[in-house]
Amino acid sequence: MSAPAPSSLAIVDAEPLPRQDEVLTDAALAFVAELHRRFTPRRDELLARRGERRAEIARTSTLDFLPETEAVRVDDTWKVAPAPAALDDRRVEITGPTDRKMTVNALNSGARVWLADFEDASAPTWENVVTGQLNLIDAYTRNIDFTDPRSGKSYALKPAEELATVVTRPRGWHLDERHLQLDDTPVPGALVDFGLYFFHNAQRLIDLGKGPYFYLPKTESHLEARLWNDIFVFAQDYVGIPQGTVRATVLIETITAAYEMEEILYELRDHASGLNAGRWDYLFSIVKNFRDGGSKFVLPDRNLVTMTAPFMRAYTELLVRTCHKRGAHAIGGMAAFIPSRRDADVNKVAFEKVKADKDREAGDGFDGSWVAHPDLVPIAMASFDAVLGAKPNQKDRLREDVSVAAGDLIAIDTLDAKPSYDGLRNAVAVGIRYIEAWLRGMGAVAIFNLMEDAATAEISRSQIWQWINADVVFENGEHATSDLARKVAAEELAAIRAEIGDETFEAGKWQQAHDLLLQVSLDQDYADFLTLPAYEQLG
Repeated sequence: MSAPAPSSLAIVDAEPLPRQDEVLTDAALAFVAELHRRFTPRRDELLARRGERRAEIARTSTLDFLPETEAVRVDDTWKVAPAPAALDDRRVEITGPTDRKMTVNALNSGARVWLADFEDASAPTWENVVTGQLNLIDAYTRNIDFTDPRSGKSYALKPAEELATVVTRPRGWHLDERHLQLDDTPVPGALVDFGLYFFHNAQRLIDLGKGPYFYLPKTESHLEARLWNDIFVFAQDYVGIPQGTVRATVLIETITAAYEMEEILYELRDHASGLNAGRWDYLFSIVKNFRDGGSKFVLPDRNLVTMTAPFMRAYTELLVRTCHKRGAHAIGGMAAFIPSRRDADVNKVAFEKVKADKDREAGDGFDGSWVAHPDLVPIAMASFDAVLGAKPNQKDRLREDVSVAAGDLIAIDTLDAKPSYDGLRNAVAVGIRYIEAWLRGMGAVAIFNLMEDAATAEISRSQIWQWINADVVFENGEHATSDLARKVAAEELAAIRAEIGDETFEAGKWQQAHDLLLQVSLDQDYADFLTLPAYEQLG
């Protein structure tokens, strides 16, 4: 008897979408199913390992570089694969979701790279997951010109040589895609996003002189990087393209990954192109992992923890040194400001801050950096042009002057700043506003002149949780308590209702967002990710 044919993926509880058959082809779904069969068991083991490591941190309140991988760190002979031409100059990268308007604007922005985001800047509705893939296919085939029905404005792609290179970010390992299942088991969202994009576009991108390039989010260990590397090897063989065509940039946005940067590059060395230094997710990871560590791990208001804080400086300088030692790009953090069309003074102050931030990164040896809005591209570009000139990068700056000890990365108490009552109010206000938009399917949200994504909500709710559990006393004498958080949240909700009116308020998901923020901020059992309970409520 012949072996039974493997079961196929089922689309579950999803309304059919226009043109979805162009993305969800039998061949593409068979590829995703094979990824799921081969690699999800290892994903599950690695998620369990995260829990074990978190328990160890709770017990010891410390982290160190891994003794078992010391040989990798001290071996000076290995380097990552040389960057392909399309990824050699990354001096400015723009980030954003893969909706149709953003796709055109990001590609046309003048940035060298567009981070096309299926992760924190995209709420994973089925429509966003599928149409985002469709928009990228349409961009590569130049079928994406369109007119905005509300404004009447037309959008069209510039000539190919002027477009940004796309680096796609799939979802993190912790998120499943409930609408695609194999034998009643959801497929990891990361494999859905990677699999559909890779299957449809790998050869097409090669033909365009580029390739399938990825950002890997929420990585917590070199073993997770090893899993991605094995996925890349399998995928390239599956579609018949040369090994090493894939390139991956890993976001070092968890505190555990900061202790394994060299090992992460080593695991991906045939496919690695760089590391990225983020802020909000990194701080969220510190709170998550050291939430039992007492007062010395209590972070002040998030806006007071800049990249010049000693422990953040240790992290970014170690990242630059590590990348350049191994021939990889070091990519800096986000400038999230959204220019105001009405207030030139606000813009002037913000642009000066963005310039200072990008000047610092370029001066520290970073090869590029992120912006959230096209108007910030020229500012960031000028900072890097001033340092790079005609050179594509500054990987020749080895930063051998940098020396970071294990304790430097978690020296949170080197900050003089303290949590404030205004910081609590801001965390609540931003948290409610972001979660409400996310529940309506929007992952990139303009709040108080900043472009926020899911990492913002994670650090906001984590700080509320941490301050309450550490019994912080604010400068006005009030204690951080659950009752105070509820009071502030009720006041914020009432202020939003007054601002937007009853009809708009009722049409939104404001009460639901308020309740969810309080749930993940006040529950004693700290949720690993806000997006897990939020996904259960996502339409």
